Amino acid sequence: MQSLFFSDLSYRTLAAHRRGASEGLRRLALGLVCAAGLVLAGCSQSAAPASTFVLLDGTQQTTQDLRGKVVLVNFWATSCVTCVAEMPELVSTYEKYRSRGYETLAVAMSYDPPSYVVNFAETRKLPFKVAIDNTGAVAKAWGDVRITPTTYLVNKRGEIVRTYVGAPDFAQLHQLIEQLLAES
Repeated sequence: MQSLFFSDLSYRTLAAHRRGASEGLRRLALGLVCAAGLVLAGCSQSAAPASTFVLLDGTQQTTQDLRGKVVLVNFWATSCVTCVAEMPELVSTYEKYRSRGYETLAVAMSYDPPSYVVNFAETRKLPFKVAIDNTGAVAKAWGDVRITPTTYLVNKRGEIVRTYVGAPDFAQLHQLIEQLLAES
């Protein structure tokens, strides 16, 4: 009787594990489909959400203030390895195009300790604007951003023309920036 109990328990455990694995695979597949949808949706143009960014110096910047410029809005975190790795490329891109009407706005996620963000920005001498999304309201407004890095490229009319989840292909990004800067 005891061995039947263990066999039954083992069977139920195995069945539960299989259901869990099956559920996990289903969730992974759903996540990949959603991510693909984000990438495809990122290719279409929609208005950037009305947002107020609180910069490290305490000043505020709104999406309306950025009209007339090509803007890269990058949601990141100091704990995100990909975010930290892509930061030199973001700096280089900013330096390359800023004199032509290009702006970068790095938005630190709400879970990122402000002291870490300030330290990161200062020690790496980030030349562009850095904001802290203390409440998570900005990330929520921009599509409930949860994955870092998530980056939006906004044209001069304030429309999102491309969304990147993960590090962008910077050569392609530069081509797109060139095109957007050439637009009137």
